[in-house]
Amino acid sequence: MTQSDTEVAQVTELAKRRGFFFAASTAYGGTAGLYTFGPRGAAVKSNVEDAWRERFTVQEGHFEIESPTIMPEPVFEASGHLDGFDDMLINCPECNTSHRADHLVETATTVEDAESLPAPEVEELVARYEVCCPSCNAGLAGEAIDTFNLMFETEIGPGLGTPGYLRPETAQGIFVEFPRLKEYARNQLPFGVTQIGRAYRNEISPRQSIVRTREFTQAELEHFIDPAGDMPDISPVADVEVSLYPASEQAGETTTYRELTIAEAVKESVIENPWIGYYLGIAHQWYEDIGVDMSRFRFRQHLAGERAHYAADCWDAESEVGGDWIEIAGFAHRGNYDLSKHDAHADDDFSVFVPYDEAKTVEKVIVEPDMSVLGPAFGSLASEISEAIKALAGREPDAFDSDQVTVTVDETEYTIDVADTNFRVETQTKHGEHIIPHVIEPSFGIDRTVYTLLVHAYREDAIDTEDRSYLSLESTMAPTTVGVFPLVSNVPELVDRTEAIVKSLRDAGFSVIQDDSGTIGRRYRRQDEIGTPFCVTVDRESAAEGESGTVTIRERDSAEQVRVPTTELIKQLAGLTEGQTTFSDLRSRYPVIEGE
Repeated sequence: MTQSDTEVAQVTELAKRRGFFFAASTAYGGTAGLYTFGPRGAAVKSNVEDAWRERFTVQEGHFEIESPTIMPEPVFEASGHLDGFDDMLINCPECNTSHRADHLVETATTVEDAESLPAPEVEELVARYEVCCPSCNAGLAGEAIDTFNLMFETEIGPGLGTPGYLRPETAQGIFVEFPRLKEYARNQLPFGVTQIGRAYRNEISPRQSIVRTREFTQAELEHFIDPAGDMPDISPVADVEVSLYPASEQAGETTTYRELTIAEAVKESVIENPWIGYYLGIAHQWYEDIGVDMSRFRFRQHLAGERAHYAADCWDAESEVGGDWIEIAGFAHRGNYDLSKHDAHADDDFSVFVPYDEAKTVEKVIVEPDMSVLGPAFGSLASEISEAIKALAGREPDAFDSDQVTVTVDETEYTIDVADTNFRVETQTKHGEHIIPHVIEPSFGIDRTVYTLLVHAYREDAIDTEDRSYLSLESTMAPTTVGVFPLVSNVPELVDRTEAIVKSLRDAGFSVIQDDSGTIGRRYRRQDEIGTPFCVTVDRESAAEGESGTVTIRERDSAEQVRVPTTELIKQLAGLTEGQTTFSDLRSRYPVIEGE
């Protein structure tokens, strides 16, 4: 087992033992790809969601909605998910276990992005490298690769009901509500809509703990823009330095990154779209703020074969976990594909009127075929000929300069007098035009972000020759902010004082855990292991009244302690958790306690 494998195994074991996450429904045998977040994990996950909401919704001035997780079939017919939301499935001929063919190829070969390859090429790789079934070791060469739609199907209503699906992404819940959302934005572009919620994908072979699951949480932002006029102000992130892995660098045998600022990357067209650059800069700052190890972080551009057909450009935020790079967010320029699809299929208007800075005078071609002439002349074909005339007028208005015009319907030509088409060109004043907005989409995997934080925060060291493991989580991400303990648990005076301090801290908004079980050292170790950044110990000096009462504050990472007045406790903890002060500041102002 490599060091990376060991790191992941240790975190996975810790996660189960300390209540971060664990396989769901194990009392009934469990189901692959479904996990429960325990008390600690749910708290970290909530902290991540709150931090994302603050940065990408509140600070950016966007709207937030919450749409249903079940949607009717027509939504996914329009979006293309029924036809194109597939993975490559290969079945073992011996044990009949299903696997994702591209994942097997990536494991058995040096190919990193088999997902971007066509199925026949993946079949060839399976044969060439003699890829075997991970379950029974049977050879898979020659086995056909089929497509498998990842959506969970259901029925809405009793009986046969109405066909529906669990949403595979939260984005469609935003897109289908665009006609109403644009009204809340007063029909003015640009505007953004965010959503944090559950999504579902019936993965062929879930793997890597909570990295690839069948139910997960996404935080998505759909930013609607006018591509002809709306440009971001990238100055707030212009100097943010990012590690970029462009598509042009991914063909070589070695991994070569471009270390650039956002301004440089946009100027050099390494990042082609300024909106993508803007959100990459914000995301980089956000990931760093919440505690991702930025030496194990990169932005990788999608190769042409793996990019969605409607995406003009796409980058993934990736973190290194257990020796593998995992996608934790995607940033795509989706064009107007989604809104155009819904505009064509739905009974509502998905366009926005964009006014011109100054009114424009334009010539408009108008054609109104005289059906009283076309009807008797062409019978049942009159309507089709009329539409062909209109199409020709829009395409080739010069064709109407003669006395007659010719159109083709069902490979047959028909000639009509121009006088009977009522063709004319009128001068009109236009104050704007209706457009279907383009979409810039940053999409974040919350579960994978939690997993990244836990792995990147995992540490091991020794205190007074005693080995310990701990999670060096940012205080804003930790499941508990403060642990409060009586030095000994059999002294009622200390227990009473501890309970009073716990109540005052909770009233002040801190997440607090009280623990009086075992030695004080064991209690410290338990809190270290779940990432609690600070511990407060109540001893006999804490029982004194007023200004003379003191407690100790212990910092998790250094295991150092200082003694502070009880009356200063809330103020100092607030300064530490909000980043307004450091523990070094406290060491310089208050007595330092030697040893635990």
